[in-house]
Amino acid sequence: MKEIRRQGELVVKPCNKIQGKKLDHLILAEGEATGHLHAVTKGNAELYEKDGVMYLKVISDVAELTHPDHKTLAIPEGDYEIITQREYQVGEEQYREVKD
Repeated sequence: MKEIRRQGELVVKPCNKIQGKKLDHLILAEGEATGHLHAVTKGNAELYEKDGVMYLKVISDVAELTHPDHKTLAIPEGDYEIITQREYQVGEEQYREVKD
């Protein structure tokens, strides 16, 4: 079983099935405050999206997910769901996505 990996607010979770439409970029998230990107910059990979959920297919032995404020994350070949962590806002009684 492949491991769950994290980079900042992103969780890269192994999955059994890629779903959705293939995207023409490899940007998994953009930092709200800085504009810095979480992006696959090395290796062969494809990114898909369905109903607001992103999926990453790593085709090469390893792909590298980079972001200027975080350590480079090596992701081995396989299929993954990309999850943006959420946090509970006390007083607002709601959840919001964690942003860099």
